[in-house]
Amino acid sequence: MWLHLAALVGLYYLLRWYRETQVVSHLRDKFVFITGCDSGFGNLLARQLDLRGLRVLAGCLTEQGAEQLRNQTSDRLQTVILDVTKTESIAAATEWVKERVGGRGTTQISFVFISSLNVKGRSPVKKDSKVFSRT
Repeated sequence: MWLHLAALVGLYYLLRWYRETQVVSHLRDKFVFITGCDSGFGNLLARQLDLRGLRVLAGCLTEQGAEQLRNQTSDRLQTVILDVTKTESIAAATEWVKERVGGRGTTQISFVFISSLNVKGRSPVKKDSKVFSRT
């Protein structure tokens, strides 16, 4: 019985070690777009991914937040002013991201949407918005 338990524990640590050694290749060719980067989790995530070598496209609500983030990171991180409650702002940010990514397509970019919900717990962005249509 103890031998089986020791074998299972050993297998667990072997699998854990294997997963931790897996690395995404060509990080400098990958983009990640993160919203809510003025402060909090979005800011921390943007800085950490920049340190790991990814190209970070950071959406900030204020120019002050964008400036602070740019001062704390490398030139791989670029910021855009983005208010997720305004369709026009989302459309402008979408075009900005397309310009930055260029012809690489959406296979080279990951999206992380971090935003506060309004008081009623609903997202401020309308679900029927055609801003994110694939064209």
